[in-house]
Amino acid sequence: MVLPWALAVLSLLPLLEAQSPACANLTAKPITNATLDWLSGRWFYIGSVFLDPAFKQMVQKVQASDFYFTPNLTQDTILFQQYLSIDDHCEYNSSVLWVHRENATLSRYDSGKKFMAQLLLQDFNSTYLLAFSMDDENKRGLSFYANKPEATPEQLEGFREALECKGMDKSEIMYTDWKKVSLTIQKITEPMSW
Repeated sequence: MVLPWALAVLSLLPLLEAQSPACANLTAKPITNATLDWLSGRWFYIGSVFLDPAFKQMVQKVQASDFYFTPNLTQDTILFQQYLSIDDHCEYNSSVLWVHRENATLSRYDSGKKFMAQLLLQDFNSTYLLAFSMDDENKRGLSFYANKPEATPEQLEGFREALECKGMDKSEIMYTDWKKVSLTIQKITEPMSW
């Protein structure tokens, strides 16, 4: 009598794991040269949820953002060139990101303060997530990036599942809208050289 019950329970285990593939895929893996090569190029900010009031206020102003990653494999740095549309005007920012390979984080200094984000790769080959302060329930944030200005419904659903997995509310997602952005930022196709 116990054997059939045990077999039935064991046969349901794969279904339990299948309920949340986003959680299973949200583990940071060490950053390799192959990861950095994959990250190289143009990316688009799609949306995010930030619980930190300062970040949330800043992100609410962003209408669209795209940027270029130019990795330096020998120095474990990335040249980060960002184009933003904020409050109907365009801005350009450039900085250096430091790559911390073992714990899969990227860091940068801004106004003397260090900011860190953990790189989370999903099953989709054309998207990734950056996780901020995930140990702090009041300051955590998760942002979503794709290699095109608009994500597919499947990619967006993966982002929403990731938020749920990390204990964040998908109703708080702040999306960009490339359709409302001025043509100036859309015409930028090549990064500036250093």
